[in-house]
Amino acid sequence: MKTKLTRSLLLVCLGLAGLSIHAEEFRIGFINTDRIFKESSTAKVAQTKLEQEFSKREKELMELGNGLKSNSEKLERDSPTLSDSQRTTRQRQLSDQDREFQRKRREFQEDLNARKNEELQQCTSCTHMQILNIAIKVVVAGMFLSILSNV
Repeated sequence: MKTKLTRSLLLVCLGLAGLSIHAEEFRIGFINTDRIFKESSTAKVAQTKLEQEFSKREKELMELGNGLKSNSEKLERDSPTLSDSQRTTRQRQLSDQDREFQRKRREFQEDLNARKNEELQQCTSCTHMQILNIAIKVVVAGMFLSILSNV
């Protein structure tokens, strides 16, 4: 809905600017909203907040992955000397550990993506209106005849 509103207002600005075109130069501005969102202070604060929030879980996942890797290497090393039943038991334990690791990694990624989306939504809702207000002021002031955006 906001995207439609933004595009509609930009089209109106384009139409109004088109009416006032004379033999003067034609200036069009472009707003790279992706760059604004990535480089804005609110986006940087949100990124830092997410890193702090998820750093502990990420560290735990790395430790779990390293433990899984070392257990796998140990099984490969010890495999020739183990009996069939011991080898089967260790392979089953390793398989269970791997399944648990994959599950935790998936949960971590889903939680991280959900929080990123929440933070992005908060940043974009405020920033979109600010960008739109600035674009309208610039067009009205005559600095540019129209403003385009990659929204």
